[in-house]
Amino acid sequence: MAKQTNKTPNSSKKTNKPNKPKFNSYWIYIGIILIFLGVQFFGSSGFSDIAKTSPAEFEDYLKSGDVEKLVIVKNAGVAEVYLTPEAKEKTMHKKAVGESVFPGQQNPNYTFEFGDLSNFETNVKETIDENNLKTRLTFESRSDFWGNILVSLLPFVLIIGIWIFIMRRMSGGAGGGAGGQIFNIGKSKAKLFDEKKDIKTSFKDVAGLEGAKEEVQEIVDFLKHPDKYTNLGGKIPKGALLVGPPGTGKTLLAKAVAGEAGVPFFSLSGSDFVEMFVGVGASRVRDLFKQAKDKSPAIIFIDEIDAIGRSRGKSNFSGSNDERENTLNQLLTEMDGFGTNTNVIVLAATNRADVLDKALMRAGRFDRQIYVDLPDLRERKEIFDVHLKPLKKLDDELDTDFLAKQTPGFSGADIANVCNEAALVAARKGNKSVGKQDFLDAVDRIIGGLEKKNKIMTLDEKKAIAYHEAGHATVSWMLEHAAPLVKVTIVPRGQSLGAAWYLPEERLIVRTEQMLDEMCATMGGRAAEKVIFDKISTGALSDLEKVTKQAKAMVTIYGLNDKVGNLTYYDSSGQSEYNFTKPYSDKTSELIDEEISNIIENQYQRAIQILNENKDKLIELAEILLDKEVIFKDDLEKIFGERPFKKPEMVKNGKQTAPKNKEDLTKTKKETDPKSDESKDDKSDITDEKNGSITQKSENSSLKGASDKEK
Repeated sequence: MAKQTNKTPNSSKKTNKPNKPKFNSYWIYIGIILIFLGVQFFGSSGFSDIAKTSPAEFEDYLKSGDVEKLVIVKNAGVAEVYLTPEAKEKTMHKKAVGESVFPGQQNPNYTFEFGDLSNFETNVKETIDENNLKTRLTFESRSDFWGNILVSLLPFVLIIGIWIFIMRRMSGGAGGGAGGQIFNIGKSKAKLFDEKKDIKTSFKDVAGLEGAKEEVQEIVDFLKHPDKYTNLGGKIPKGALLVGPPGTGKTLLAKAVAGEAGVPFFSLSGSDFVEMFVGVGASRVRDLFKQAKDKSPAIIFIDEIDAIGRSRGKSNFSGSNDERENTLNQLLTEMDGFGTNTNVIVLAATNRADVLDKALMRAGRFDRQIYVDLPDLRERKEIFDVHLKPLKKLDDELDTDFLAKQTPGFSGADIANVCNEAALVAARKGNKSVGKQDFLDAVDRIIGGLEKKNKIMTLDEKKAIAYHEAGHATVSWMLEHAAPLVKVTIVPRGQSLGAAWYLPEERLIVRTEQMLDEMCATMGGRAAEKVIFDKISTGALSDLEKVTKQAKAMVTIYGLNDKVGNLTYYDSSGQSEYNFTKPYSDKTSELIDEEISNIIENQYQRAIQILNENKDKLIELAEILLDKEVIFKDDLEKIFGERPFKKPEMVKNGKQTAPKNKEDLTKTKKETDPKSDESKDDKSDITDEKNGSITQKSENSSLKGASDKEK
C-alpha cells in the first residue's frame, strides 16, 4: 500500500507535466524594460507626494519664516522648498507634508518653476536680507543618468528590433525545428512522421490498387529485411516513382508504405524546396538527406515532384541561372552520386511523368515506376466499401456493385466526393438514411451541376432542345458500338440545357468502327435539328468539340486514317510542348485538316440518314421528352424495341466470363454515367469549362488508356 500511495502522486505529476505552460523568455525582456522605465519616470522623488506651489505663494512662505532651505536646480528651472519643523505643524502646510517612500530620504515639501534665474536669485536674496531670515539658499545642476542612457540606446534598440522582426517575417517559419529563424532558412521543411506514434496507415486502408500495392510491398520488404537481399549481392532500390491521374491514391499509398515498413517517414512537396533566396533549394535537399541518413532506414516522400524535376533547359529562355535546376542537380547527386545514402528510399508522386528530366528517371535513381491507374469495376466496389463506412445510416437495399457500375472513370477521390455528396443530398431531403437514389442524385450533381428547373426559356427553345436530345438517343440506340443509353433529360443543369447519359463499356482498346459509331451518336443532336427544323443552332458546341478531338486523334495519333497512313505525331515524352513548329509539313497539315473534316461530315450525314429512316419514332420520343422532361431506357424500349446487339464476352485472368443479360439499369429515376455523358448542349458558344473537361476526359479516357497500354 505504501508503494501505491507513493506512486500515485508521481504518476499524476508525470501526467500533468506536459500540460504546464511553456515559459516564454520574452517576459524577462518585458520585465527589464518596465524596471528601466520605472526608474526613469519614478526615480528619486518620484514615489513621494510633492505639492506644487507658485512663486508668489513661495514669497509669502519665505517672508513668514517657514522655509528652512531652498534648492535651485539651475539646469531644470525648478526650485525645491524645504519647510521648517514649526511650519510643518501649521494647518496651511498639511498637504505639503508627505512621507517618503524610501526610509531616511528627505524630499522637498514644495516645488515650483521660476522664470529668469538671475532675477529670481536676486529677489530671494533681497527678501532673506530684509527679513533677516535663516533660510539656506543652495544651487545644483542635476543630470538624468538613466534618461541619458535611454536616449542614447533607444535608436539602436529600435533598429535591432525592427531588423529581427523583418527577418522573422521573411523566414516565414523556414526550417523544420529551426524556429523559423532566417539563419536556418536552408534547413529542410520536411515533416517527420514517427513510426511509433504518427503513422497509422496500412495497406488495409488502401482499397483497390492491387497491382501498385504488390510492387510497393517489395519496398517494404527491403526496409524490413535488408540483409535478405544484400547477402546475395543485391542493392536496395534508390527510389520509386508513383505515376497516375489525380485522385488515384498516390499519396495514400506512400503513407501506407511508411506505416507497413515501420520506419521514419519524411514527407514534403516539391514546391517546399523553392524559395526566394538563391541556393536555398539545394541546401534544403542536402539537409533533408542528411536527416534521413541519420535516421536510416528511412523513407523520403516528395509529392508533386514535377515542381522541381522538370527537364532542364526547356523553360529557361533567359539563359540565366535557374534556382530550380540547381535544386534538381542537388537531388540527382544525393540520389546517386559519390556520397551515396544507404538505406534511404525516395518515393515520389506526379501526374506529369512525361515532363520529368531524363536523368531523374534513369536506373539508379528512380529504379521503379509504379503506375497507379484509375480503378476498374472491382476496385471501385472496394473503394465504395471503404468510403461508405463513415456514413452512419445507409439504406438496406444499397448495393455497392450497382454504385460501382454507375461510376466508370471515377478515381478514389471522386468516389469519396460522391459518398459525401450523397449524405448531403439525403440530409437536404430530410431522409433518415442514405439510399440509392441519393447516390444517383449526387453523381448527377457532381458531373452535371445543380438542376435549374426555374430557368426561363421559350417554347421553341425547349422544343429544339428536346429534339436535339432525342436525336442523340435515337442514333445511339440504332448503332451497335455506341454506348448504351441510361437517361435523357431536358432539365437545365449547370450551363447545359440538356443531356443524354450513357453507360460506356470499359474498353482497353478501341477499334475504328467503335470510334465512328460514337462520333455518329454525338452528331445525332445537330442532325435531329437539321431533319426536323431544317436549321441548326449553337447548342451543339460540346458535341463539336468532342468529335473534333476524336477525329483529330484518329488521324494524328492512332494512325486510323488511310490517306495519312500508319503515322503518329503523338510524343509520349511531352517534349513537343516546348516546340513552336509542327512535326509535319504544310502539305500534310492540309491533308490532316481535310481528313478530319471528312470524317466528321461523313458521320453527320450518316446520323441524318438514320434519323430520316426513324423520323416518326424520333418525333414520338421528343414528344414524350417534352411531356416528362426525363425519360429512361424503358421508354426507348417501348418505342424502338430492345437493342439486337449482344454485349461482348469478358475475359479475366485468361478465363472467359459470360456477360450479364439483365442489367439493373432501368426503372430508376436517375441512373447516370458520370464520366462519359455524351451530349451536353449549351445555349451559347461558351460551354462550362469544368463540366466540359470532365465529359471530354471520360469520353477519351478509354482511347488514351488503350494507347498507353499498347505501348
